[in-house]
Amino acid sequence: MKPAPFEYAAPRSLDEALALLAEHGDEAKVLAGGQSLVPLLNFRLTRPSLVVDLNRVEGLDYMEDGRIGALVRMRRVEQEAREPMLRRAASFAGHPQIRNRGTACGSVAHADPASELPCALLALGARVQLRSARGQRDLPIEDFLLGTYWTALEPDELLVEIELPEQPAGTRSAFVEHARVHGDFALAGAAVVARPDALVVSLLAVADRALRVELPAEAADEPRQAAALAVRDLPDGYRRSLAEALVRRALEEAAG
Repeated sequence: MKPAPFEYAAPRSLDEALALLAEHGDEAKVLAGGQSLVPLLNFRLTRPSLVVDLNRVEGLDYMEDGRIGALVRMRRVEQEAREPMLRRAASFAGHPQIRNRGTACGSVAHADPASELPCALLALGARVQLRSARGQRDLPIEDFLLGTYWTALEPDELLVEIELPEQPAGTRSAFVEHARVHGDFALAGAAVVARPDALVVSLLAVADRALRVELPAEAADEPRQAAALAVRDLPDGYRRSLAEALVRRALEEAAG
């Protein structure tokens, strides 16, 4: 299929892009990597009057000091991210061709509950920076992700940055998932961050968004019991059993 007709804009500055979003609101869609938007356009599941292409905007492709700009591709996160667990999570995101184009911020803004990056970022305690012509908002990622394809992003706002806090010394982490075929959407997955003060577990593909559970730090020493605690609020069934097994495996990998 072909997309419905739309106007196209390629601003060269962030202020110009934000002005376009302020003017067009719900009628505009943002294009960065296009790995989520283009299929939606082709199937006419979204019909914007304007597509705002960010790829000519300067200054959005930085990744430094735990900050990831809006035009940083998933492949770069996979290769260069400061956190090993985040690099591992990015490696599961589709196939190399997808990671070469898709952006980290775009993955978060799309808010697919089976997406790897939001799950990993949730476990790491990331924050997101939202910009509009009205100003700037900074939110914890758990307050940004509201449901399936649903976030706190307003129609005139752009997700311009992901910020990762530095993890305490002695932190261990791991990311695992299960899919029928590598590159397919995961049936379930788990990210674990074992800090000296707490064990944080994040789950993907088991609810309408990534879920975060915080347990006492000593729980990491008993992977089987910790896994059971991490999934105790999920409904009984295959995904709960799978998620429990994946949390246990992630804890064992982190300990190893």
